[in-house]
Amino acid sequence: MKQTNILFTCAGRRNYLINYFKDALAGNGKILAADNQLTAPALVDADVAIQVPSIYDEGYIPTLKKLVREHKIDAIISLNDLELPILAKHREELESEGAKIIVSDTGVIDIAFDKYKTFNFFKNLGVGTPKTYLTVEEAMEAIRNDEIRYPVIIKPRWGSASIAVDIAENETELKLAYQLQHIKLKKSILKNASASDIERSILIQEKINGEEYGIDILNDFEGNHYGSFVRKKMAMRSGETDKAISVINEEFSKTAQLIAENTRHIGNMDCDFFVKDGQVYYLEMNPRFGGGYPFSHEAGINTPAIYLAWLQGEKNVDMFNKFEANKMFSKYDKMMPIKI
Repeated sequence: MKQTNILFTCAGRRNYLINYFKDALAGNGKILAADNQLTAPALVDADVAIQVPSIYDEGYIPTLKKLVREHKIDAIISLNDLELPILAKHREELESEGAKIIVSDTGVIDIAFDKYKTFNFFKNLGVGTPKTYLTVEEAMEAIRNDEIRYPVIIKPRWGSASIAVDIAENETELKLAYQLQHIKLKKSILKNASASDIERSILIQEKINGEEYGIDILNDFEGNHYGSFVRKKMAMRSGETDKAISVINEEFSKTAQLIAENTRHIGNMDCDFFVKDGQVYYLEMNPRFGGGYPFSHEAGINTPAIYLAWLQGEKNVDMFNKFEANKMFSKYDKMMPIKI
């Protein structure tokens, strides 16, 4: 394997990805991690830790270009939803410096990031998805017509990491939660992401009570579907999977392939879906590594090794796919010493 240097941006708390990629490199390159805080835990495990400006700072992209040149970066991988539209917009500019930007095109990012467009994408594709509304009036009309029932979900249209998700059990709670979310949104990190339609930036969504699953849908760097890797969620904490068991299901895989072939996204895409009475309901698409990826990895799919192979022009990556069903894992907390 030739020397390969990977830069993770918005590295945050994703130490597991840093270490999975270091294992896959086996010393043939470096893992660099960037964040706007040098105290971000993932920076501890990287070979090189770098502080960068906010993703919304006008100096952010010039900083990334400089890093690519100085550190001979071969690929950039973002770990944050809010950064994906920015990297997609500037992909050609960044790639002119010599690094592969592993991000989907702006159209895919737009559909995935805008939860209302995601709803319409699934609906038009014939994939089950919870009924979703942009206004309280639309939602209340649907409730009166018995199209949906309480409880309902209220959440940001351009959301990330389950930030500001509420559940309303009745009309009073629905109106209050909707108003409060608008107020809180304008003060949160989602303000910039929601600026294009701030008055229609909150969704009301049918709540599906069923078994919850996560899935990693993997495409190659040309957008061709490679495979999908499912986990049934056994426990959740702070919006992320805390305990899960791997699943192999032909019908789930067919639906995932349909989504993959119609998005032609690049690399890994993390999705959530529910199963109720035999019906699958997809909630969202996150075209990046998600918090549930470790469950897929530990069950046998080595996506970091696959990424490295694709970066070097190799097509046959099946040796890195040993995914098995009925492998259960659970996350745990770990203390990281931070240099100050």
